[in-house]
Parts: sequence; C-alpha cells; structure tokens
Amino acid sequence: KDIPAPDMGTNAQVMAWIMDTYSLQIGHAVAEVVTGKPPVLGGAQGREEATGRGLVYLIQESAQHLQLDLNKATAVVQGFGNVGRNAALLLSQLGTQVIAVSDVDTGIVNRNGLNLSAVVEHVNATGSLKGYPEAEEIDNAQMLELECDILVPAALQNQITGDNAARVKCRMVAEGANGPTTLEADAILAERGIFVLPDVLGNAGGVTVSYFEWVQNTQEFAWTLEETNVRLHKMMVDAFQRTLQRSLREGITLRSAALIEGIQRVTDAKLARGIFP
Repeated sequence: KDIPAPDMGTNAQVMAWIMDTYSLQIGHAVAEVVTGKPPVLGGAQGREEATGRGLVYLIQESAQHLQLDLNKATAVVQGFGNVGRNAALLLSQLGTQVIAVSDVDTGIVNRNGLNLSAVVEHVNATGSLKGYPEAEEIDNAQMLELECDILVPAALQNQITGDNAARVKCRMVAEGANGPTTLEADAILAERGIFVLPDVLGNAGGVTVSYFEWVQNTQEFAWTLEETNVRLHKMMVDAFQRTLQRSLREGITLRSAALIEGIQRVTDAKLARGIFP
C-alpha cells in the first residue's frame, strides 16, 4: 500500500486536499490515505520538522563517534526549505555555529556565525535569503567548498560531484536531501576520510513520522509531540547504531552498510514467509 507524504513543491495543505478528494469519493473521512496533513485533520505533531530533527539526532550520534564537540563546531547548510531550515535551527540550539545557509536564489555566509532568528525573519518577510544585510552573498557552488565541521546538503540531488568532492572541507557530510552526493564523489570523500551520513539513513525522520501518523490514524489515537519525538529519536538512533556497527565490522562505508541493513530486513521477512513470496 502506498501512502503519499509531502515533498518538494507540496505541503500540509496539499496533503489535506488529497485526503479530502479521496474521502469524498469514498463517502467518509479517510485520514490514513495520506500523511503530512495539518494536525487538525489527523496529522502527526512534529511531522513538518521531522526530517530535519531526525537528521540532527544522527548528526549528534555521528559527532559522538567522531569525537566532535557540537558546541564548538561549525556548520554549512545548503537549502533553507523544510529540511535545511529546521536542521540549521536545531543545530544552533545545540551550540553549533551555523556560518552559511542557502536557498534557490543565493547563499549567505558570516564566518562569525549567522543570527538564524534574524535570517528566518528576513526570509518570512521577503521570501528569500537575498538581501539579508548581516552576511556576504555567495553562490551554492562556493558554499559547498566552505571550511566547516559539518556540511549539510539539504537541497537537490547531485550537488557533491566528482568535480568538487576534492575541494569539500569538512569532517562530516550529513545528507538531508535525496541523493546529493554522486557515486564518484562518494568514493572521493571516503578516500579522503570524510564521514558521510547517507540520505537513506539521515533523512529518514520524515518518513518515520509519516509512519507514526498512519499508525495513529488507523488506530484513531493521537500522540503528543513529546511522544512522537521520543519514538523518532529511538528509531533513528537504533538504526544508526546498527548501521555503524555493520560498517565498522565489515570495513565498508556507512552508505553501503545502510543499504545492506535495509535489504537484509526485506530478505529476512521474505524467507520467513515461505515459498510464495
């Protein structure tokens, strides 16, 4: 069964329209047909920020593995939409100095750290990072090559490529977007010893809370925001630790380990069912 959820170009309102249209055809409300709805229509508390929150949970775990003090770290976040904005704000709350962010129009950098509250206020007022007064404007290509501890590509795919991977200057790439690193770049980053938190693991917070929303809708029961975040943290951290241990045990990248973990679970389920699957 496929249950849609928001992605680029859609939001909670669009999900509400989909639910409403489907429900009209059925003859009664079917909340579980789609996730990412407004909470008033059965949407999960915390769904909007779940992808960014889940990513930051795993940045914390990765930092602990790397012995990186987030309170003294710097971060660059490419993308200031739902994932990037929430990741930047949550990292800032942990004491990490976010020195650069970008959107579709431009990037801004302040090496002393951005005032994210002021940045958000500017974007809400103008619709863009362009013209923000307390930072220098740069393009997305320059952003990816800024020196920092944590680079968060949270925009489009194929941003770190074979052409620029050798110039990336960070300790950790935490993928918030889908497929922001090409296969060629992945090999270069691994060779350079840069820790990559892969998209299949790092940005799974959104789909995880979508699953939580579907469960709540089918059970006709609502969880609090705290309950959602506690369950999200446990699922994300458990998955990360399993993947990290496989990576260390087998001497493979975290991306390869994450893919093996996922395929293994599906394979085990099929074998347990017997002949017919």
